[in-house]
Amino acid sequence: MVVENRDYLAQSNLNNMSRRNDRYQHDEELNIFQAFTDLMSNAFMIISFLLLISLLQSISMAKKLKSAEPIIIDEKSGNFKFPSGSAELTPDLQKYIQITILPEIKKATEKGNIDFIQIIGHTDSQGISNFSNLDGKLTSAATGNEKINALKAGSNTDLGLMRAVAVVQFLNTKKLGKVNFRAYSAGQLYMPSGELAKIDRGADDTRRRIEIRFIPYGQRK
Repeated sequence: MVVENRDYLAQSNLNNMSRRNDRYQHDEELNIFQAFTDLMSNAFMIISFLLLISLLQSISMAKKLKSAEPIIIDEKSGNFKFPSGSAELTPDLQKYIQITILPEIKKATEKGNIDFIQIIGHTDSQGISNFSNLDGKLTSAATGNEKINALKAGSNTDLGLMRAVAVVQFLNTKKLGKVNFRAYSAGQLYMPSGELAKIDRGADDTRRRIEIRFIPYGQRK
């Protein structure tokens, strides 16, 4: 009887240990599953947060771009022409910029999301045979220390840049605060539609124009 009791107790102890091991393994599996679930939940929350930030940035940039519609000063009407081969602003063109263009620039910049404003000169394809002096005088003209009529264009690209600089000079006299203008030239390269222009040496007032483009702040590092 003593031996049987000992065997019974031993077997009972083994069964208890087995049950404890089973419970321990079960608890461990639950803990591992819970940790994995928490990890996946946290990862999902982080990814969702990053996607939300990206969406808000995209919406913000879209609003900025929407508020930056370009302004085109063209010669289609015949009232605002530059003299042939010249970059001097006529009184009519100055008046047009003062009365019509300046309020539009102020309206755009008051929204506070403009980094700088591009002034881009476009010309037609009439040839220019002069020797350019822009290498020596352009910077002085851009800073207002040289008159525009002292510049000589050697190409349509030169002429487009001179006209853009002339517009920038005029705008810089209008006390627009910290507005930053940058002059560029597209020369004869593009049609008003944005397509590449075909070679055509004739006069074409539909191609001679000044584009004013508002550039929003980009992402800064």
